[in-house]
Amino acid sequence: MTERPRAHSLNREITIRALPETVFRYFTDSERFARWWGAGSAIEPRPGGSVRIRYPNAVVVTGEVVEIEPPSRIVFTYAYGESAGTDASVVTVTLSAVPDGTRLTLRHDFSSAKIRDAHVQGWRYQLAVYSRVVSEEAQSGAEERVDAFFRAWGAVDPAARRALLESCAVDGIVFRDAFSATDGIEELLANLEAVRMHMPGVSLVRSGEILAAHGTALVAWIARRDAGEGIAGEAIGRGTNVVDFAPDGRIARVVGFWDR
Repeated sequence: MTERPRAHSLNREITIRALPETVFRYFTDSERFARWWGAGSAIEPRPGGSVRIRYPNAVVVTGEVVEIEPPSRIVFTYAYGESAGTDASVVTVTLSAVPDGTRLTLRHDFSSAKIRDAHVQGWRYQLAVYSRVVSEEAQSGAEERVDAFFRAWGAVDPAARRALLESCAVDGIVFRDAFSATDGIEELLANLEAVRMHMPGVSLVRSGEILAAHGTALVAWIARRDAGEGIAGEAIGRGTNVVDFAPDGRIARVVGFWDR
């Protein structure tokens, strides 16, 4: 088969809050591939392997893997219908590690500008879905880490407080609220020691489910005063935290807001 020239390229770039290894799994595992594209989609992660995309509206795209270099690059053909024929376009995806996670660079080469332009919004949407789905896996332990973060605020023993923070947060965790501005676990621990001194018996607990997307979460909380013998007493305050997760799923930044 003689390929037609593909002189017209669609280029997009996004950063996903996950490690490259996690991001690339969605090109090597059909279950994950279908989670991104739609039920019935599948991929064979080898040169010459088949690619089948079945969109939720039942439109089918087929192709084959041309090159694959885990976890940094994959090239595959892309054509509508069950047979690619001579009109297949070519998709190249490159991944690179960056401080915020993984930079995904996409190039889709077409034989005409008209066909290219018809795919611009489709890729804008599809990569947004991809980022959301991948980040959901990368931050799958978000509730446990957030709960550990809140338990650290109420921990009386300094060693337990440190262990809780180290289990859920990166060393350089950034914390901001109306009364605090700390960078790093050591500063946050010092801040929590001061909280124990000036607000004895106060603890924080998560209220309701976490709302998370693309590596950022909204977390409602309640501040309670200890009623004695470890029993949580009346609520003395409520608020919401905005939590950003590191690519490996640990907490990287928290900004807290007290309800007024």
